[in-house]
Amino acid sequence: MTTFDNREQAFENMYAHDAQMQFKASARRNKLLGLWVAEKLGLSGDEADAYAGTVVVADLQESGDEDVYRKVSGDLEARGVSVTETEIRRQMNELLTLAKEQVMSESE
Repeated sequence: MTTFDNREQAFENMYAHDAQMQFKASARRNKLLGLWVAEKLGLSGDEADAYAGTVVVADLQESGDEDVYRKVSGDLEARGVSVTETEIRRQMNELLTLAKEQVMSESE
């Protein structure tokens, strides 16, 4: 292999690793968000964990965060729990930061 081939392979490996880490962080964020919403819905224990799982699965509907937002905001609204869009989106951002830190510390 040439130096160019080695560099190309290294970049491909780095890209694949970054994509995998982003996927893990997103899934972790969605689980944490699901647990946060579950608490607001009055769920705990296994019910809260099961609900968090549905939030993780909801993210597989389309790319981006809108599918997750629609899921949790719809569930909150259906149960009569008042949480603003701003609060949900702020929580999503904060939990993504936390999830990234957790995933990075696990990979070290």
